[in-house]
Amino acid sequence: MFILLFLEKKLQMTNNDYHPLPQPHELTEREKEDAMGAYLMMFAALATSLPLPVINLIAAIVYYYVNRKKGRFIHFHCLQSLLSQLPTILVNWGLLYWALQIFFFKNFEVNDYFYAYLGFSIVANLIYFIFSIAAAIRARKGVFMYFIFFGPYAYQRVYATQNSLVYENEQPPANAKQNLNKPPF
Repeated sequence: MFILLFLEKKLQMTNNDYHPLPQPHELTEREKEDAMGAYLMMFAALATSLPLPVINLIAAIVYYYVNRKKGRFIHFHCLQSLLSQLPTILVNWGLLYWALQIFFFKNFEVNDYFYAYLGFSIVANLIYFIFSIAAAIRARKGVFMYFIFFGPYAYQRVYATQNSLVYENEQPPANAKQNLNKPPF
């Protein structure tokens, strides 16, 4: 049911429902660097020397909220990077929990399932690492790279005309409502 509603809504949208995509020559170097930085948040845990998956997530969330209003290009890459970290973070949390249960609390024993999950975790992290580095390089060049699932969602959220966020590098719409300061009485 949800999929049918989503497809129906997608069919109703036209190109007029989206802002135009910026071309690489239209972006400033600063915008390209900020967009690239969103994908480099995966190294936050390495910088702290802690094997905790939540460090990457916290760094990505902070980076997203600090940079999302700088421009649509930056907002898109920050959102896509943040969303693409969620599956690997969940996989890493599962591995960390399982490893703690085995090695510190002695609740489980090492078995073939653990090694299979460890292998799956390594492969998932390698895929995420490769795609993030490729996306960072492309963002630095001013080119979009759409991750499966996360890219189309980020595009819809950021470039849809319903997006009411005002960006620093764009003029606010003429019909934008501005709140006036009033005294408290």
